[in-house]
Formats: sequence, structure tokens, C-alpha cells
Amino acid sequence: MDKLSKPQIIIHREKSINFQLKDCQWIYNSAKFIAIGGKPNMKGVLNIYTLDEDDIQCVQEYEKSVSIECATFQSSPIDRRHLAIGNYEGSLEIVDLEYSTKSIFTAKAHQGLIYSIDGIGGLGIGCGAPELVTGGKDGSVKIWDPREKLPVAKMESAEGTTKRDCWTVVFGNAYNSEERIVCAGYDNGDIKMLDLRAMALRWETNVSSGVCSLEFDRRDIKMNKLVATTIESSFYVFDIKVQHPVKGFGYLQNNSHKHTIWTVRHLPQKREIFATTGGNGTVYLWKYLYPDQRCKKDSDGDLITNPGKLQLIQNQIVSTQPINNFRWCPGKLGLALCTSFDQNIRILITTKLNLY
Repeated sequence: MDKLSKPQIIIHREKSINFQLKDCQWIYNSAKFIAIGGKPNMKGVLNIYTLDEDDIQCVQEYEKSVSIECATFQSSPIDRRHLAIGNYEGSLEIVDLEYSTKSIFTAKAHQGLIYSIDGIGGLGIGCGAPELVTGGKDGSVKIWDPREKLPVAKMESAEGTTKRDCWTVVFGNAYNSEERIVCAGYDNGDIKMLDLRAMALRWETNVSSGVCSLEFDRRDIKMNKLVATTIESSFYVFDIKVQHPVKGFGYLQNNSHKHTIWTVRHLPQKREIFATTGGNGTVYLWKYLYPDQRCKKDSDGDLITNPGKLQLIQNQIVSTQPINNFRWCPGKLGLALCTSFDQNIRILITTKLNLY
């Protein structure tokens, strides 16, 4: 494909913010989004913004007692606007944005900061419990059902072992009412996959440096691919269609960034395309190319996945500081939202993705 046909990443809107940005989320079926974070006095901020013809406008501002680190709308079906947030003191809270952030669930989830949160309630597939997963500085991973006050499952370090910070958690494999997988990434490079149906550790590996972000290409299908990004500029694409009894999953590794890779986000409309964001303020766009044969046999006759290839389709510097979060808009192809360490929110438009 020639240069004229390549996607272009365009900064459509940009707004400076007076607090430390930690996460951002599109509000379903609207032109609005939320941004969360904290002020220098450690008060939490939860703001709602909208797009108009000329600017990004803040339409509602809420202050919480403690700085907020992470958030997800996946705590409930998409027709509700329930936002789950994790804060610096380890508290998990679900708030209703329709009623001025009225609290509808609270729990002391972790001893210290909650680094990451994900949910399975907003898939719209009509089956399964609306579970949440949190990962914290105390090294534990906990699964929550908002109808219960205590975690319904948890994964913790063995007694007497060093506790590692859990930096990222994600759900996957939620294709029916019974199946659920949680993946967790840690500061020492560990990746652990917990099968919630069997309540057992299904797979683990180590990628040598801290895992900043994990994401399945889609969470509401049988496991297909998992991408892991790291603090030392590498990311890994695991083909998880078949698990080898000894070697685990086939994967490929990429070192193009040369900086910390803070996030990975798959394009909702085309899951073979994903974005990674770097410590130098760059957005990279990739396309995963499947091999002719997804699986191959090893010398013992066991099947293992055969990794494909990566095609870099565009990269663009959009910030002078690291981009710490990036969100594709689920309802508009190519529209994206990102936050960065320079305390700016940016709306990005990526063109020509329909050609890939």
C-alpha cells in the first residue's frame, strides 16, 4: 500500500487540564467522556467532558476524597452509566453518573494503591455475572461481584514470598456464562493467567521487565490473542488459540518503541489492528497478520500456536510527554482519546482504517 493510502493520525482537539491525568473512558452512546486523576492535595478528580464544534468542554466536575488511579464502565450493562473506580488508598467504588456520582458499591479492596481495574459486565452478550477484577500494590488480584461485599475469588503471593506490584489486570474468554479468564501483569515481568471456571492458575510466564498493559484482542470470544507491553520498550503478541502442555503459547516480540510502552488498545471494529503508546509521546498502529497455519506440531507431536507477523501501518508523535492512556471510541471508527503526562487530553482521528 502506497504512502497516500496509509492512515494518518491527526490531533483533532486538545485541552490542558489542571490535575494529574490517570485514566480516560468514553461514555457509551454519547459524544462525552470522563477523565480521572488527582490534585496536588491528593483529592480525587472525576470530570465529564463533551465535544462541541470548537473545543473540549467540561460539563461536570466531581471531587473525591482520595486520588483516583483507574476506572472502567464494564461494571454494568452498557445502558447504565455505572463507573467503577480504584483509588490510592485501595478502595473500590462504583458510582452512578446519572445521579451525581452517587455511590452504589464500596469495598476496601487492597492494602495500598489499586493500579488497575477491568470488568465484564458491559459486554452486552446477555450472560454471566457482572464481575470486576482489581490488581494492587499489595500484589493481590481480586475478583468482585458487585452484589457481594467480599471478593468472590483472589490470587495472592504464597506465604513467605516477595510480593510483587500488580500493574495491570484484564478479563478474557467470556464467550458464555461459565467461562472467564483473568490475566495479570506484574512489576517483575510475570504474567499469570487465572481460569475462573476451574479456579486454577492456567499459565504463567516472565517477559523480563515490568508489564505495563495487557489486553485480549476481544474479551467476549474464545481466547485468540493477548498483547503485553513492558517498561523496557518491548511488547509481546501471544497467540493463545492453543496451549502447549510445556511451552505454553507461541508469541512474537517487538522492540520498535525504544521507550516504555504504557498501553495497548485493540481497535473495536477490527481486532487485528491495535495501538501502542510510548514514553516519547508516540502512537504506533499495528496490524497482526495471521500465518497460513495457526498451529504446528512440535517434535513430540503436541500442537503449539504458530505466531504470525506484525505490520507497522503508522506512527506519530502526538505529545512531548508519555501517553499513559489511550481509548478507541467503540461507536466511531478511528476516533480515539488519550491522556499524557503533560496534563493534556487529546482527541485523535485516524483516517483510512477501513482500507486495512
